[in-house]
Amino acid sequence: MAAARLLVYTRTTAYRHDSIPDAVAAVRASAGFAVDHTEDPAALESPLDGYAAVVFLSTSGEVLTPAGRERLAGYVASGGGFAGIHSAACTEYDWPYYGDLLAARFDRHPAYQPGKAVIEDHDHPATRHLPTVWDFTDEWYDFRTNPRGRVRVLATADESSYEGGGMGADHPLVWCREEGAGRVFYTALGHASGAYRDPDFLSHLRGGIAWAARAGS
Repeated sequence: MAAARLLVYTRTTAYRHDSIPDAVAAVRASAGFAVDHTEDPAALESPLDGYAAVVFLSTSGEVLTPAGRERLAGYVASGGGFAGIHSAACTEYDWPYYGDLLAARFDRHPAYQPGKAVIEDHDHPATRHLPTVWDFTDEWYDFRTNPRGRVRVLATADESSYEGGGMGADHPLVWCREEGAGRVFYTALGHASGAYRDPDFLSHLRGGIAWAARAGS
């Protein structure tokens, strides 16, 4: 039987992460799915029903056509999976639906630095393997609004563990939710290439994508 497929989309029209090639290679190697990788917005205008999930991996800016927006929204509503990684939250600011889909939009980040993520929910494939306090190095995104109450929060940032946090004591960092019949997973982590060589982070990604694709519990 053919492996389930992911559509991994990395188009950028704003900031572009140098880590994208390493990130795509890591998803190909570790996600457990066949991967179609593209930066062509026309790929999102075609039927998406053959994909277990669509992954926006460090996308930025406006990356979809009107037809692609319609296709993606219909795909998720009808049961498709969506996973956003890192600057997927810096994407499609001009499309209100996308902000609702992801449940929060990027605001700012402090300097790239070590910090601590606190795992709030271990009963999820993205986080069940992680220690309660996970030492990691990243940009520790702040968001324009706190998504709690609209999402299932899986991990939060401990702002006391790094410099420059702006959301306070309740700072969601990783979460999931349902949209129509579909599933949405988002992790703010994944800025640098080193993340995509970290076994814990790779398991985190694999679990989140598998959940969105309904290949995990």
